[in-house]
Amino acid sequence: MIKKIVKDKLLLSQKSSKASKEDLNIVEDLLDTIKANKDKCVGMAANMIGYNKQIIVIENDGEYLVMINPLITKATGKYETNEGCLCHETLTPALRYHKITVEYLDLNFKKKTRTFKDYLAQIIQHEIDHCNGILV
Repeated sequence: MIKKIVKDKLLLSQKSSKASKEDLNIVEDLLDTIKANKDKCVGMAANMIGYNKQIIVIENDGEYLVMINPLITKATGKYETNEGCLCHETLTPALRYHKITVEYLDLNFKKKTRTFKDYLAQIIQHEIDHCNGILV
């Protein structure tokens, strides 16, 4: 189901709790909502649609990557940038890394470890910030 984007800074600044298999229904809402906003959105965290769970979805070349309980375990190549977000209308400065390694669970709750670079890494860092209650 397509959900309304949360813009309440108090709600968005709360750290999300770990997701469990019982939270998999959230993924469908995330996918529906990111697809409905595909012209202005390449990543989405569950708290952006009202679920305080550590689930993110990233769009990459028309494919969607779901990460449950994502954790950055390694980051290199620090840089500064400005980012936008559906939750607010202004660009915000952010500190990012060119290359990150992320541990997460897939839709089958199998543990995965992957390395991402450049723009995709930036998107993932932004969405993980959402999970941690960091507004960018």
